[in-house]
Amino acid sequence: MRSMTLSDPPREPTRTDRLLAALGGLISGYVSLAVAELVAAAVRPEAGPVTAVGGVVIDRTPAAIKNWAIRTFGESDKVVLQLGILAVLAILAAAVGLLALRHRRAGAGAVMAFGVLGALAAVSRPDSSSAADALPSPAGAAVGALLLYVLIGRLLAPERSSPPGRLLAPERSSPPGRTGAPGRRNFLLVAASTAVAATGAATLGRALGGTRSQGAVASRDALRLPRPASPAPAVPPGAQLPVPGISPFITPNKDFYRVDTALVVPKIDADGWRLRIHGPGVTRELTLTLADLTRREVIERDITLACVSNEVGGPYVGNARWLGVRLADLLREAGVRPPSAGGRADQLVARSVDGMTIGTPVEEVMDGRDALLAFGMNGTPLPFDHGFPVRMLVPGLYGYVSACKWIEEIEVTTFDAYDAYWVPRGWAREAPVKTQSRIDTPRPLARPKAGTLAVAGVAWAQHRGIERVEVRVDEGAWQDAELGAEDSRDTWRQWVYRWQATPGRHTLTVRATDGTGAVQTERRADTMPDGASGWHTVVVTVE
Repeated sequence: MRSMTLSDPPREPTRTDRLLAALGGLISGYVSLAVAELVAAAVRPEAGPVTAVGGVVIDRTPAAIKNWAIRTFGESDKVVLQLGILAVLAILAAAVGLLALRHRRAGAGAVMAFGVLGALAAVSRPDSSSAADALPSPAGAAVGALLLYVLIGRLLAPERSSPPGRLLAPERSSPPGRTGAPGRRNFLLVAASTAVAATGAATLGRALGGTRSQGAVASRDALRLPRPASPAPAVPPGAQLPVPGISPFITPNKDFYRVDTALVVPKIDADGWRLRIHGPGVTRELTLTLADLTRREVIERDITLACVSNEVGGPYVGNARWLGVRLADLLREAGVRPPSAGGRADQLVARSVDGMTIGTPVEEVMDGRDALLAFGMNGTPLPFDHGFPVRMLVPGLYGYVSACKWIEEIEVTTFDAYDAYWVPRGWAREAPVKTQSRIDTPRPLARPKAGTLAVAGVAWAQHRGIERVEVRVDEGAWQDAELGAEDSRDTWRQWVYRWQATPGRHTLTVRATDGTGAVQTERRADTMPDGASGWHTVVVTVE
């Protein structure tokens, strides 16, 4: 049996080596992400690689795929995206580990390349304002690259040879080309210890991130909402119909839909928040604090919001009681005039702290409707998910052209001068809410008993109101539904139809008529470019 000396070359990798190399790539990738997130917690959480890359993916994803994701995953679409990014990174990390098994330096270089890509993604985000955003990804990649280089070196280390002139004992020797046990043990020891350390780094990063947001949480907890000078009228008796399964007239904050592009919900300290109103359509630039807003004339209104991504019968609509100030008053103070009054500006470009831009027609904001800068929702300060400290909302317009959350800037300009975020992605630049109605109960494919059955739901046509709702069973005649009391023309309206259900399979259809007398169209249209249309139908089997 030959002896192996310290000058022996690294052995040929085995199948087990390849499996361990892939594991080494995964652990190196995990360590890279953990270190990067720790650094991001100190710099800015949004600069972390998963968040930064996720934002780029969202921005570059075609609208059709975004709509599919919203339809399929609902408000979990961001979690699914992040899990998808992690899954892709895991596959790539394993592949890099296999590359390093043959070419250690190339594997380490590949890890560094991913760090550079993460840095470019971070500094390219609209909300990036500092070169420090580029630090987290390369920092994590450097640690990961070094770890991968060391791990593969441990794995491929030749088995320790005996002193010169002595033969290895038979039970300690291994055939040429086979893995040496000490190398694997060293590999596993280093891999396990660094994985534990990375878990600690990730935990510390989350703790630091929580510390950074404590000021925002404290400022929200400390905010005392002012008493409105113009309170919302009490919800009229009969607005909430006593029908099990119907949507509540006022949507609780926890159940209110959320559709936005923010992978990390911005948490802004209200004490440091500022709103700037400027642009070519302004004669007097304004900068306002939250305290400035709460000292102005505060109004309270019930307003229904709807997302343009809401399909016929979809869930992305809700009704809440909002507290804030009239946006039109601020614009007039800044010298803004609508086009109908001779003003040159026709668009408000609202900018969020996360870089989102939303374009809203000046005319609609200043035509007398209750367009708000809101800081209260259903009697509490805005939840962070819904825009704390201040958000914008305009009754009658879909959210993507009116409801900027986490707002920090309003530029008064023209549609010709600037396209807001969604317009280059194929959405219409102006999007009034379409008349819609929805069957809440019975649910699709339900199997109710024969007899009197309450078919009920909601209908909405913000800023026009709902005057009539009709229900059709199969291909029969349209029948008037009973309407709940109207709160205002800016809120949805509940309805119910008492149906004498007979056994068999039936199709229930609903349509609404708005306050102008226009009947909801039967023509089916996709959500893109300016909102879905068509009649909502539900198929049930009566037993």
